[in-house]
Amino acid sequence: MPDKPAIAFLGLGHMGGPMAVNLVNAGYAVAGFDVVAAAVEDARAHGVPASASAVEAVFGADVVLTMFPSGRHVLDAYQGTDGGPGLLAAAAPGTMFLDCSTIDVEDAREAARLAVEAGHRSVDAPVSGGVVGAEAGTLTFMVGGDAPDFDAVRPLLEVMGKRVVHCGAHGAGQSAKICNNLILGASMIAVSEAFVLGEKLGLSHQALFDVASAASGQCWALTTNCPVPGPVPTSPANRDYQPGFAGALMAKDLGLAVNALRSTGVAARVGPLAAEIYDTFAAEGGAGRDFSAIITDIRDKSGRQDQPGNAAPPGNQAAGVTREAAQHAAHQAAQDDGSPE
Repeated sequence: MPDKPAIAFLGLGHMGGPMAVNLVNAGYAVAGFDVVAAAVEDARAHGVPASASAVEAVFGADVVLTMFPSGRHVLDAYQGTDGGPGLLAAAAPGTMFLDCSTIDVEDAREAARLAVEAGHRSVDAPVSGGVVGAEAGTLTFMVGGDAPDFDAVRPLLEVMGKRVVHCGAHGAGQSAKICNNLILGASMIAVSEAFVLGEKLGLSHQALFDVASAASGQCWALTTNCPVPGPVPTSPANRDYQPGFAGALMAKDLGLAVNALRSTGVAARVGPLAAEIYDTFAAEGGAGRDFSAIITDIRDKSGRQDQPGNAAPPGNQAAGVTREAAQHAAHQAAQDDGSPE
C-alpha cells in the first residue's frame, strides 16, 4: 500500500465528516460519499472532495473506509443491493477495507470473510472519543485484523487518533469496543443512582464527588462525564446534557453487548439490565441527550427531592420531548459511531 494511499471515505456524518477532514488536511487523497446530501455538502465545505456515489468513490481507492450505522449497512454496501454493484466488486483487487463502524462482532467477522474471499484485505477499527475526538484527531481505535494489515493501516489511523490498539484477529476490535461500552453504560447507571441516593440522604453533589473521585468509586463516568453539573465543568451535565455520546448510541452498543453475551453463554445480569434501562431511556426522550442524562430518568422515577446546592436539570418528560421526536433523534444519533473514551 502506498505511503499515502487514496481513500474512499463512506459515511460523512458527525463522526465520519471530521475524520475525513483530518485525512485531507494530512495530505491524503480522499473521495467522500454519504447517502445524506447535507453531510456531503458539509464535508465538501470543509475540503473533502465528494463523489456522486459510493461505487464511484471506490474507483482508484487503495483503502475503502466505512463509517455506517449498523452491520446490515456494512454487509449490504459490500455485497450490493437491488441488483446494484457492491463495493467489493467495484474495488480493485487487494483493496484494504477498513470498517470504523460499531457493529455486531459476527457481522464484522462476516464482512471480513466476504472481503478476503473477494480478494481484498480487511480490518475492523471501531472508534472511541466522540465528536470532539473526531474533530481534534484524538480518537482511540480498537483494531481487529491480521498483523500485516494492522501495520498497513496504522499510519492512517494515527492521523485521526492518538491511540491505536491492535486487539487481535478479525472482529476483535468490535469485541473490545462493546466490552468497553458495557463497562461504561453500567458504571454510568451506578454513578447516577449514587448521586440520586446522595440527594435523598442530604449529600451535596460536590461532597459526594470529592469522596468518590478519590476513593474506590472512582471511574471515568464520575471523573470525566460526571452526570451532575458542577464538579466537572466540562461534562455534558453543565450544558443541559447535549451529547457527547447520545443515549441512542449507548442503547445500541449495549444491545450489541447483549447479543454477544447471549451468543457466548455468559451468565450476565448487569449488562442486560443496563441495556433495558437505556432502551427505555432512549424511547422516552433520552435518545438525543447525552447518555449521562440517565440520571434525570432515575431522579424522575425516584420522586424528585432536590437538596440545596443540587440544582437538578429537567427530566426527560419535563423536557417536552415526544416519543416521535425521540425516535427521530435515535435515528439521527445512530449515524454516529464514536463513543467517549
